[in-house]
Amino acid sequence: MFRGFATIVFWADELEAAKDWYSRVLEMKPYFSRPGPDGNTAYYEFRVGDYENEFGLIDGRYRPSSTEPGGAIMYWHVDDLEGTFERLLSLGAKEHQPITAQGDTGFVTASVVDPFGNVLGIMTNPHYLEILETLRPSSEN
Repeated sequence: MFRGFATIVFWADELEAAKDWYSRVLEMKPYFSRPGPDGNTAYYEFRVGDYENEFGLIDGRYRPSSTEPGGAIMYWHVDDLEGTFERLLSLGAKEHQPITAQGDTGFVTASVVDPFGNVLGIMTNPHYLEILETLRPSSEN
């Protein structure tokens, strides 16, 4: 059974530049790094969001032989979609999909391509907020 998002990884041919860019985007430094066989850093990992989801950056030298796009975009819930979208663009990302309402139920998506060729999805997701609210301890005790 699928239990939920665990880790997402992006490939970066310029790993140190990717680490620095995502440190600015996420406003934090990676908490973990791992060297490759040559002793140079091959992987950085951040813990992001309400559940400290794992976001990893892997040196492009270790990319599998086939990483053709499969049509999937992983979206991160953000509270300020327009502000986050504009901030990503100001940091050098390129628009992939514009801000788009998905019907009239409050789900709104957008995506960018980071400077390293990865698609980064962001969205306003009412379901995410509903679930988060149910997991918070009640203050009525």
